[in-house]
Amino acid sequence: MQEHSVTLLQLSALNRASRELEERGFSAEAFGRVLSALDFLQEEVGHHNAREEKALFPVLDRYVEGPTSVMRLEHKTLKRELRRLKTSVKAVAQRHSSKRAIKEMRAQSGLVVQQFVNHIHKENNILFPLVQKFLTQDALREIARRMA
Repeated sequence: MQEHSVTLLQLSALNRASRELEERGFSAEAFGRVLSALDFLQEEVGHHNAREEKALFPVLDRYVEGPTSVMRLEHKTLKRELRRLKTSVKAVAQRHSSKRAIKEMRAQSGLVVQQFVNHIHKENNILFPLVQKFLTQDALREIARRMA
């Protein structure tokens, strides 16, 4: 959940910077914030999701069926949408003055932000309470060992 808090900050930065680009036109500073947030989401969140899938989900699957399959599917969707965002960011990098490219990037970043926020909400309010309810201390230690 602590990692989710950092991710939410990056999502907020992405949202603000992409909105600023759409409203005010291209600026290197705002575009740099978009690039920084995108890099974070691709790298850090990618590692976070991989650790969940390898360490947390298999253990949780022993106790409850269903929620982890939804989370795995959302991880794939998030990864796909991040690739689309990266493509739209590249278009803006190549055509700074293109209002259309900036508008498309803004729309894609908004979609990414919405999907990530919804996903994090599900994990924080549905998945993690299930973990606390069903997993034993031994299972939690196993997850911690696998995630390290």
